[in-house]
Amino acid sequence: MSALVWQRQILKRFLEGAASVDRIWRVHTGTMKHFLRMLIQVCLYFYCKFLWRCLKFVMRKLTGRCELQRICYNTKPGASRTMKIETSLRESKSKLLQTSVSVHPDAIEKTIEDIMELKKINPDINPQLGISLQACLLQIVGYRNLIADVEKLRREPYDSDNPQHEEMLLKLWKFLKPNTPLESRISKQWCEIGFQGDDPKTDFRGMGLLGLYNLQYFAERDATAAQQVLSDSLHPKCRDITKEEISKFSKAEWEKKRMDKAIGYSFAIVGINITDLAYNLLVSGALKTHFYNIAPEAPTLSHFQQTFCYLMHEFHKFWIEEDPMDIMEFNRVREKFRKRIIKQLQNPDMALCPHFAASEGLINM
Repeated sequence: MSALVWQRQILKRFLEGAASVDRIWRVHTGTMKHFLRMLIQVCLYFYCKFLWRCLKFVMRKLTGRCELQRICYNTKPGASRTMKIETSLRESKSKLLQTSVSVHPDAIEKTIEDIMELKKINPDINPQLGISLQACLLQIVGYRNLIADVEKLRREPYDSDNPQHEEMLLKLWKFLKPNTPLESRISKQWCEIGFQGDDPKTDFRGMGLLGLYNLQYFAERDATAAQQVLSDSLHPKCRDITKEEISKFSKAEWEKKRMDKAIGYSFAIVGINITDLAYNLLVSGALKTHFYNIAPEAPTLSHFQQTFCYLMHEFHKFWIEEDPMDIMEFNRVREKFRKRIIKQLQNPDMALCPHFAASEGLINM
């Protein structure tokens, strides 16, 4: 009996040892695979980089033109050209070219002269190159500066002791509710335009003054559309209930859902949320496609605010199309809308084609 127990113990330890060896081998194999994958990626990176530089050298010898010339002469104006120029400058070995995307706007002309001299390009023979490069650099530098301007507004908190801030807020009410006087600065009436309490200043914490700037711009520059969106957001819509939904609800719940505010949402709060969406699209670089296609020179804060108006208008239509059960579905609808906008902006020929009064000054290149 003791011999049998001893044999079992030996067998058990042998199996445990084999399992340990197997685990160690799997970990070791996994580590080796990861290391080899990393090594291959590094090798491919340097190989492609070296190959690309060789290809650029060959192309220059064959065509007699540098990469900047080939892009400007072979690519149509707009996002396609500007983004290629931006990539070429950033990935250049030359420090002058790398830093040219971040120069002051006043230094762009001098920078272009330096680039032409570095590339040994005669401006008299190639006058169009300087003009094209200037347009591209104005857009690239302008986009960078626009991010700084927008960030400054976002970081500035609403101050109820600041007369300018208070004036903007009261104007927002006046533009949205021109026939209804505001009884007092602290009032439940603010809920009528979609704020959460009797003092809107607390709702601007996330986006700072940027949220107020955008809402006022929309209400002032495209008053008809803004008032229509506000009106829709306040009124419930009788919605059709599917058979699947009926089976999930009691009679009382069915009646409640049937008369839910399927359109309804808090106008001002949604405006601040869409401001956050526009801000993130800007900072991530997704809006480059749009701005490089519609701004002939440097995109400005007005372009950003016009883009906000467009997003607000389109989100309202998208919300109605989605026909959500209630406001609790806001995050789902917003995320779906965000993905649709990003997908549109991935097309280099895309400009968010605004069709409202606030965008009449836009120029499509």
